[in-house]
Amino acid sequence: MTPYDDIAPAAQGTPTTAPLIDSFGRTVTYLRLSVTDRCDLRCVYCMAEHMTFLPKAEVLSLEELDRIATAFVGLGTRKLRLTGGEPLVRKGMMDLIRSLSRHLASGALDELTLTTNGTRLAEFAPQLASAGIRRVNVSLDTLKPELFRTLTRGGQVAKVLDGIAAAKAAGLAVKINAVALKHDNAAELPELIRWAHGQGHDLTLIETMPMGEVEADRTDQYLSLADVRAELESFWTLTDLPFSTGGPARYVRVEETGGRLGLITPLSHNFCEACNRVRLTCTGTLHTCLGQEDATDLRAVLRAGATDAELAAVIRGGVSVKPKGHDFEIARRQPAVARHMSTTGG
Repeated sequence: MTPYDDIAPAAQGTPTTAPLIDSFGRTVTYLRLSVTDRCDLRCVYCMAEHMTFLPKAEVLSLEELDRIATAFVGLGTRKLRLTGGEPLVRKGMMDLIRSLSRHLASGALDELTLTTNGTRLAEFAPQLASAGIRRVNVSLDTLKPELFRTLTRGGQVAKVLDGIAAAKAAGLAVKINAVALKHDNAAELPELIRWAHGQGHDLTLIETMPMGEVEADRTDQYLSLADVRAELESFWTLTDLPFSTGGPARYVRVEETGGRLGLITPLSHNFCEACNRVRLTCTGTLHTCLGQEDATDLRAVLRAGATDAELAAVIRGGVSVKPKGHDFEIARRQPAVARHMSTTGG
C-alpha cells in the first residue's frame, strides 16, 4: 500500500501517448521535480543570506506533486530526480518517494533519485534504499570545516560526511557535486577529487551559474572548467568517456585515481543541443530551460480541476516551446534569470 492508493488508474503513469518532443526535435525524458524551496543551509551562490520562503498555500501538496510526476511518466519520462531546496526537509517526503516508487515497480520509470546537501542522509539513507532509490547526488564544495561553514553560512561538513558514509553503507551509489569557485575551493579541487575517488564516489564539477540575486559576485568567482581540466592534465591523465547518467555532465576517467570525473560547463561549453530535461518548481511552475524565463503554470491547471488528459495537454504545450538554449553569460553583472536555484530546483 502507498499513501496515495486512491490515485485513479488513469494517472498511474503507463505511457499511452506520443513522447514529449520539443520544436527542435529533442525528446524530453527527464524531469527534475522540486519539492520545497526551503533548505537547512544557505550556500552563498545558491541563496541570499536572508531568504523569504514561500507560504505553504503556494507550494504543491504531496498529492499534487505525485499527480504531476505521474503525468510526466505517462508522457514518457524515464528519469525523475527530486530536488529542493533540500528535499529531505520536506515533511512527508518519504511518503512521496514510496508512492512514486510504484512507477519503478511497473517498469514505467527507469530511475527515481534525488539531489541532497547530505545533512539528513544519515537519518534517511536506509529508508531511501528500501524505497527503490539506487543513487543520490550530494552537494559538497569543500572538505575544510571552516570553509564549509563560510560557504554554507553555518553548516557542519562532518554532518554531510556522516550522511555520505550512511548512504554508502545503505548500498546507495553516491555522486559528489562541487561548484568550482575561483577564490574559495579552486586549489582544493584535486584533493576533493582524490578523496571522492578514494571513497568509491564519482565527482562532478560545476561552473557557477548566474541565477538569482545573491550577495556573492559570481563574475569574481567564475572558474572555467576548461582551465581546471588543463591544470588537472598537467599532473593527471584524463580519458574521455562515453558514459552518461542522463544529465548534462561530460565524463572523463582520471587514470591515476581510477575514478570518474564529470564536468558541467554551462558557460565555457554549452550543452543545450542534446538537452532532455525540464524542471518543475515546488509551486508547480514548469521551466523547460534553466537559463530562460519560460514558464507554464501547472498548479493553476491542477487547482482548476483539470482532468488527466487536460493536464497532459498543458504539459505537452509547455514542452513544445522549450527554448533552443540558455542565456548564461558570466560577464553580465546581473543574473540571467531572477529566480534562485533553490527556487528552481537543482
